[in-house]
Amino acid sequence: MKTVLCEIHQGIAILTLNRPEVRHAFNEVMIAELLTVLKSIATNDEVHVMVLQSTGPVFCAGADLAWMQKMVDYTPAENQADARQLAELMHTLYTLNKPTIALVQGDAYGGGVGLIACCDIVIAQPKVQFCFSEVKLGLSPSVISPYIIRAIGLRQAQRYFLTAETFDAKTAQHLGLVHICAVDENAFHAEAEAIVQQLLNNGPEALAQTKTLLEHNVPITQELIDYTIQHIAALRTSPEGQTRIKAFLCSKKY
Repeated sequence: MKTVLCEIHQGIAILTLNRPEVRHAFNEVMIAELLTVLKSIATNDEVHVMVLQSTGPVFCAGADLAWMQKMVDYTPAENQADARQLAELMHTLYTLNKPTIALVQGDAYGGGVGLIACCDIVIAQPKVQFCFSEVKLGLSPSVISPYIIRAIGLRQAQRYFLTAETFDAKTAQHLGLVHICAVDENAFHAEAEAIVQQLLNNGPEALAQTKTLLEHNVPITQELIDYTIQHIAALRTSPEGQTRIKAFLCSKKY
């Protein structure tokens, strides 16, 4: 693996996003590697807790610019296939049979917030900023929307999906996206260690079954997933989506 680092120690699998040169933005390679690692963790009886983390000032910048450039020329069918891979990643993370913790040390945008929302427990540093920036590009947060709405509720999603405004970790905690907003870096790591230990004290099978119970209470159906895939594929190939993505790509550099 090049874009994702995985270390397993004392029952804990630590996944670290590893594309610092592009602010840990994801492309088809990172998505595929994350899927591979997650599926391996799901069948590894030695892993009881999974931690998702990153490094530097940005947790995940969302979609990689070079990946977005390729999307501009994709056919509707290619866009659907591309979106389906991302949808599979989100659902695999969300339904993983081990407790998952996101340690958010830096800013998160678009799909990066989706990864965070798919985790069971989220700990963030107070400086972190979040943003659903898709509408600025003529798109929408389609594939990540089921997980965001379950985290913050429909009413709050209406505001932040439509405005594309940034909000800080304290606001994210108030919304329900973040569980713990650490006061400083030392507290950030201490909170993470405490939560991990609390989870390790519990029965692995009971934890897996509890996650299944939660999913049955608020299911994300295949019909909903398919709708989000078709929705984003159509927006990517729409005149507005094409125009805004091209303008964004011309104006941005990592």
